[in-house]
Amino acid sequence: MLGTILSRWLGGHGEPVALAKAELGRMSLSDQEPSSRLIAALEAAGDVAYSWDLDGDRLDWSGRFPETWNDFAEELTSGRRFAGRIHPDDLVHRQLMLANHFDRQAAFDCEYRVRGSGGIFIWVHERGRAERDDAGRPQKMLGIIRAIGERKARQSRLEQLANYDELTGHFNKSRLREAVDQIIAANQRTDSPAAFLSVGVDNMTMINDLFGYQAADTVLIEIGRRLDSCLRVSDLIGRLGGDRFGIVLSLCPPDDIQAVAEKILAVVNSASVMTSRGPIYATVSIGGVSFPDEGLTSYDVITRAETALAEAKRAGRDCYTHYRMTQEQRELQRRSLSIGEEVQKALREERILFAFQPVVAAETGDVDYYECLLRMRGRDGQIVAAGDFVPVLEQLGFIRLIDRYVLDKALAELALHSDVRLGFNISGLTAADRPWLRALTSQLRNRPEIASRVVVEITETAALYDIEESARFVCALRETGCRVALDDFGAGHTSLRHLQTLAVDTVKIDGSFVRNLGGSPDNQVFLRHLLGLAKSFGFHTVAEGVETATEAAILRREGIGYMQGYYYGRPSLERLWLQPPVAAPAKLNGHAVKRAAAGD
Repeated sequence: MLGTILSRWLGGHGEPVALAKAELGRMSLSDQEPSSRLIAALEAAGDVAYSWDLDGDRLDWSGRFPETWNDFAEELTSGRRFAGRIHPDDLVHRQLMLANHFDRQAAFDCEYRVRGSGGIFIWVHERGRAERDDAGRPQKMLGIIRAIGERKARQSRLEQLANYDELTGHFNKSRLREAVDQIIAANQRTDSPAAFLSVGVDNMTMINDLFGYQAADTVLIEIGRRLDSCLRVSDLIGRLGGDRFGIVLSLCPPDDIQAVAEKILAVVNSASVMTSRGPIYATVSIGGVSFPDEGLTSYDVITRAETALAEAKRAGRDCYTHYRMTQEQRELQRRSLSIGEEVQKALREERILFAFQPVVAAETGDVDYYECLLRMRGRDGQIVAAGDFVPVLEQLGFIRLIDRYVLDKALAELALHSDVRLGFNISGLTAADRPWLRALTSQLRNRPEIASRVVVEITETAALYDIEESARFVCALRETGCRVALDDFGAGHTSLRHLQTLAVDTVKIDGSFVRNLGGSPDNQVFLRHLLGLAKSFGFHTVAEGVETATEAAILRREGIGYMQGYYYGRPSLERLWLQPPVAAPAKLNGHAVKRAAAGD
């Protein structure tokens, strides 16, 4: 009986609240007992139900009202009066939702703010369903309203943490990067110039040591406030790191950047900062870059501005330095644009391919997975290696497009071949790209048989660029069931804290430490150190660039877990796991190792 009531009034939406009270009058006394228990439970949950007679505009309420809406039942006896309590910014939206429902175009499900008895606006979630006469005309509206203030507060808090710096309230690095990319895209269409300034507080380490972190935080907050005071409303401010701010100057010609920087220097120098430890005199150094002329991606723009900032600090601090491109750099940028156009054509014409290279168990030679390496087939039929176009795509900001293509193509391969694991590398930009992560999550939802065969590789240098963001990304990947590998391990400056924060499954030792391993005692010592570090955290280990039997033997002796390189197989455009078995330097799970290079 209760299930019938729920499905009748809610249309099968599964909401754990029903308008059972409106049904009681039509039921026998023997039927009312379970429904009465349901109503008692719903009232205890704090939801309220209403019955709205549309012809007479009469509104009847039932349920246990929260303290802040105690006057609803007494005062809000009509739909018109209730509408008068809805926040003006939300009223039109609710009216449109109601109109769509009455026209049978959509279910009625709406969130809005309504003024409570104390004059405070409360976030509520309303769901309802119209009763109609024989002609299909709405006669009565039955619905429920639930207070969702706590949920909205949590949602707002999460959005704040995702986009804003907790100390200063400005954009965080990830959100600032997104804003720069958006402005670059918009300005390229309109051919409008913009600028980016990296503002670093001078001698912040000394301020921390002399006055303490609380006083140093006060300095950062005040400098952020002064930056706000001297910029236009259209300009954006974010916090790049511990002592650095980033500023986006929209529609700013290159000739105007110097004047803006000098204004900032003057405002910061105008007075000391009052802290709990007394007044502190602080200065800033500024590095600037104009874009898109001197940078085509947020990564390039921010990196070049920070290069200019470092130059300003070397020049004595409390000054501004502009980043300058050499003629050679400008020529390189023109060539990069040409390569970018060719890659976009290749994507449309499906000339971007995978070359598969095996990653094998060191002791048995069995294939653990195949890494998917990008190749491009030129219009002349020649195969172009990834190193000839992927770095250019990163500079141009097209790498997210490629990484999404790689994701879709790899998951399609895994869906077709149920007995193979595949790994693929993604860029540092994608490691902070929420749309890419949402695409992965949506495609792997309820597909654990595919997720368990995915290995996502991120480079060490990219992971260290924003360690907190990378750690969140790795955690999200592992929650989907994927394995995560840290590529080029040893090439960066990973510390014990970094490894603990990242919590990847596998580390891939950079090939530069494997090359000529037999003739380099130093590399053997360094390899032993890297393996010990990885094993102390329980990570699986892969050695890249294994080309000789001597290197393979040393790696096995040192306890490497897996190996990858020409000795076990060059990248091949063919699906190696479908090939008949042939003789190989080590057993490869019964699959052939094709020795023909695929544009490597």
